[in-house]
Amino acid sequence: MSGGHYSYQFQASRVRAEFFRLLPISLFVVAFGAAFGLASTQEGLSPLESILMSATVFAGASQFGALDLWGAEVSVLPMMVVLFAINSRHLLMGASLYPMLKQVPPGRRYGLMLLLTDANWAACAQDYQNGRHNLEVIVGGGLVLWLAWVLGTALGVYFGGLMQNPEAFGLDMVLGCFLLTMALGGRKSPRVLVAWLVAAASALAAWKWLPPNMHVVVGALAGGLIGLFWLEPKAGSGKEVASDH
Repeated sequence: MSGGHYSYQFQASRVRAEFFRLLPISLFVVAFGAAFGLASTQEGLSPLESILMSATVFAGASQFGALDLWGAEVSVLPMMVVLFAINSRHLLMGASLYPMLKQVPPGRRYGLMLLLTDANWAACAQDYQNGRHNLEVIVGGGLVLWLAWVLGTALGVYFGGLMQNPEAFGLDMVLGCFLLTMALGGRKSPRVLVAWLVAAASALAAWKWLPPNMHVVVGALAGGLIGLFWLEPKAGSGKEVASDH
């Protein structure tokens, strides 16, 4: 890619490498896709509707949230509010990647965001903290996770009885452990450590005292505010940018 100030050069070989980098995590995504497929058919969605929902929405927590509000008469506005709250963390996730995204034309930039998940964002953010610009993980990692989610949904729709409760096998902990690994593997400056500590404490408090799913929003906002008001020294930022590629 070239032209103007959009300087980021995507490399097909790196996209393929990132696809296989997140392939192990995608196997667990299949299991949760199967749980969603089963739950959606139990709520009355047809197999085609369930698979199309996963293919076009591609947001596990939001899709489960939608099922909780599903019924003969769906209240659209409350559903929109709840799903926006669940996914509001993506506002901060996208903002954290802006130093790289601004090097990509707007059309392609927003296309990238359609593939953004917790897992490939964590990998991209860790690489950025370590001085490497790696938007390829958003593309390659996002594609393998999307395929896994759609495949899992299809399996759940047609063979859901084989995996009704993935939590019973501890599969609900896999993504959390992966994200923790990404966090611990990144740069551990006082700013980063304080942000993680404040986010974790705020999320735990919200989980205990606020309505369901609010801990995701509260934790993300609390950690994001630390990053907003506690800026890195300009000299450090220059070194990070200079180490691109």
